[in-house]
Amino acid sequence: MNTTTSLNPRYVLLTLAAALLISACASQPAPPDWQNNASSSLQGFTSAYLTGQQRMADLELARARTELASTGRADLVAKAELTRCAVRVASLELDDCASYQPLAPDAGAEAQAYAAYLTGSWQGLNAALLPEQHRAVLTRAPGTVLPEIKDPLARLVAAGVLLKVKRLTPADVTLAVETVSQQGWRRPLLAWLGVQRQLAVEAGQTDVADLAQRRMDLVGLQPPR
Repeated sequence: MNTTTSLNPRYVLLTLAAALLISACASQPAPPDWQNNASSSLQGFTSAYLTGQQRMADLELARARTELASTGRADLVAKAELTRCAVRVASLELDDCASYQPLAPDAGAEAQAYAAYLTGSWQGLNAALLPEQHRAVLTRAPGTVLPEIKDPLARLVAAGVLLKVKRLTPADVTLAVETVSQQGWRRPLLAWLGVQRQLAVEAGQTDVADLAQRRMDLVGLQPPR
């Protein structure tokens, strides 16, 4: 045995510090399984939905709902449904978030504000209750806010909402197409290319419309899963 090393004060202090750190970490209660499982399933749902894997998306969302419902808290299940609504808005599937509505009375003020935002019901909406990156969407001039939203999905959600309330500019549409193309999200890419094509047709920009159609045809060569 190397007695010099074993009695070295620095070695002893480092060993004691490591032991205390391990003990401190071990004393922290692990999060309940439902939290980890629900979070993982919601992430899986989002990824599957945006890439066009509908069957997988349905399974993942059902798992998330089951985990959240095990708490008996409607507000948590409502947040899962708002996640569904948000990715649908990003994909330009614009509706009234029907699956969220039965949970709305117990959803809480922030969730209710987000639901109003997603559905374009902005009258009387308190922007302070929204996620931070969406607050400026309500107040900024058209064409100025999307470039400042750095998260790709949040940017697409904001773009979808702006389209619903008729405040989206052609430059915003171009940015949305570029954003979703970079992410490789097949479902919303087809939708946004369709908007870009329609705007180009209306503006008489035949070359832009034709390019958008060719891109749609290319994306469409991959069958839905």
